[in-house]
Amino acid sequence: MNTGEFRSRLRKWLADNDLSPGADHSLDGQVAQLARVRRALYDAGWMRHGWPSEVGGLGGPAVLRAVLGEEVASRGLAEPGIYSMIEVLVPTIISYARPELAAEMVPRLLSGREQWCQGFSEPGSGSDLASLATRAVPKGDRWVVTGQKVWTSLAQYSARCVLLTRTAPGHAGITAFLVDMDSPGITVRPLRTMHGVDEFAEVFFDEVEVPADRMLGRPGDGWKLAMDLLPHERSTCFWHRIAHLFSRLDRLLVEADPDTGTSGRPAGGEASWKDAALGEAYLALHVARCRSHSTQRRLAEGERLGPETSVDKVLLATAEQRLFDTVRELLPGTLELTETPWTEEYLYSRAATIYGGTAEIQRNIIARRLLDLGRD
Repeated sequence: MNTGEFRSRLRKWLADNDLSPGADHSLDGQVAQLARVRRALYDAGWMRHGWPSEVGGLGGPAVLRAVLGEEVASRGLAEPGIYSMIEVLVPTIISYARPELAAEMVPRLLSGREQWCQGFSEPGSGSDLASLATRAVPKGDRWVVTGQKVWTSLAQYSARCVLLTRTAPGHAGITAFLVDMDSPGITVRPLRTMHGVDEFAEVFFDEVEVPADRMLGRPGDGWKLAMDLLPHERSTCFWHRIAHLFSRLDRLLVEADPDTGTSGRPAGGEASWKDAALGEAYLALHVARCRSHSTQRRLAEGERLGPETSVDKVLLATAEQRLFDTVRELLPGTLELTETPWTEEYLYSRAATIYGGTAEIQRNIIARRLLDLGRD
């Protein structure tokens, strides 16, 4: 099935099946809605397209998953950040888990029966992932994990965690596991962020025993796994995010001029400062989408993604903050003086240059690894 046919059939199915979120917009409500949407899409087969049959998929190109996520995001059926976690974690499990483990676990995530999280960042090693200190030591047919992770999205809802640990010094001493979050010794403490949502959590591991067959790859493959995972985070996930941001721009166009749904062009036809601000926001989003489209095309052609996806990250973060700065400019006082979803979204956008690798780190990667400018 080509992408055009897939999109057409999907849109018809979505029109016939109401998956609209209910009135509960809390994080609990968002996670419940995510499970509902995934379950319905999986049962109808849509969530299985683009994934290999070995893990319960229906095959086909990965771009079908991008189309599905774009339709979900543009309709506001699920919060795009948490919906897109499948595009980060499932390819990792397929590539590094034992085939039997991947076949058992992946359908649980795709079908909405489970939520998973990613245990990478630590209090002393956020963007500096290579300095992580959570350790795993062998004990017979098990590994014993001790340490702490932070900024772990949705850990309090998760059944599994893709966890990075240290098993030896250096990059070659990082090892990954798929850990059951109900294992004895795991403590999860949600963190309240400035936008008022406990999306992140800190997770403590106190001599947690993990079966050796839950290792992802071999001892020391953790750094390679992380370098493979991060480009996935910046490919299809970003396509979903950009679709969501364009829906916010459409909403801003209406609220900036509710009578016409335009940018407020005066009768004489002269461009206004509103037009300029909206134009800058649109251009930033359009550039990010063009770049993301190129990344999607390379992914569909089977190319291996690498440090060039740092360009995608910089463009998306810039566009997201530009958009919500425009909201603040064009709707004066709305964010500060009224109860509106814009406030939460504006505050969340402030983290766009931090989460997933800070803007400074991304620019260093671009300078050193793409432009060969050296470490200085």
